[in-house]
Amino acid sequence: MNSDDLLRLLIEHTDAWNGHDIDRLMDLFADDCVFDASGGPEHCGRRFRGRDGVRSAFADVLRSMPDANWGDARHFVISDDYGVSEWRLTGTLLDGSCVDVLGCDFLTVRDNEIVRKN
Repeated sequence: MNSDDLLRLLIEHTDAWNGHDIDRLMDLFADDCVFDASGGPEHCGRRFRGRDGVRSAFADVLRSMPDANWGDARHFVISDDYGVSEWRLTGTLLDGSCVDVLGCDFLTVRDNEIVRKN
């Protein structure tokens, strides 16, 4: 994947999250994808494997924060198969508490699809 295509994929990934469009989001991921969530009991946080597992985890995030927005995004192509997106997540959880955090995604790609989101 060339750097322009990877940059477009990074932007599309963030845009899909902001659109709360799980189908659009999952269209960016390979069948054998992995999502390493930052919180959880494993050294990687919590790992979700395969399209069904990753889709379920993403849907839970969107459901838990219906007004979530990944704003102020900046995207960086590191190599032909690796990029980073920085963002500021703001939103309201179902219990009414507010979220306002800086974060980032480390994305590994293969054949124009995301294979790992960390």
